[in-house]
Amino acid sequence: MNILYRDRRALIIDKPAGLPVHAGRAGGPSVEDFFPEWQQGKHGPWLAHRLDQDTAGCLVIALKKSFLLAAQACFAEGRAEKTYWAVLRGVPAAREGVIDLPIAKFTQGRAWKMVPDPAAPPAISEWRVLGDDGAHALVEFHPRTGRTHQIRVHAASLGHPIIGDAVYGGGAGALHLLARQIRLPVEPPIEATAPVPPHMQKLVERCLGTL
Repeated sequence: MNILYRDRRALIIDKPAGLPVHAGRAGGPSVEDFFPEWQQGKHGPWLAHRLDQDTAGCLVIALKKSFLLAAQACFAEGRAEKTYWAVLRGVPAAREGVIDLPIAKFTQGRAWKMVPDPAAPPAISEWRVLGDDGAHALVEFHPRTGRTHQIRVHAASLGHPIIGDAVYGGGAGALHLLARQIRLPVEPPIEATAPVPPHMQKLVERCLGTL
């Protein structure tokens, strides 16, 4: 597991796409499998927040309970500074904007997804296009809130779902969504930037004009 930041309070790992944070009922590897090698005392570590299984990038792990509480407060109060990169199908007509679209969980049988719902809690994301190749756009998202699947639903609401997001119209394949950067304004602050994962590299480079 690639560690992007570490001190005695916490570490930030570069979670691979496809690796769940929690162990599932069916077994298989998860981020929690690494906890024994990161443990510093009788208790911990703890997940300070979550990432979807198919999302790659920055994930904060608390090594001390005091830091866990401080980090959870940052997320709950909207003080955590999060940056996501996503490769979208097509190119938005605008180059930047703010999406204010409340979303709620909708379950049908054993399947579920998040859907727009004006009665749901707020879900707000700032976004801007970093570059495009005419067929895809690399978009940077700054979520002001932390709802489940928020970036995925908001990207789809632009009419341009994330590549590989079969749930929200992006087609099959690996999800092109990266938790690119995170900064927690604790004292002292912690921050890290995740590299672009291999499955996103080609389209990111094409959109940025570096390929």
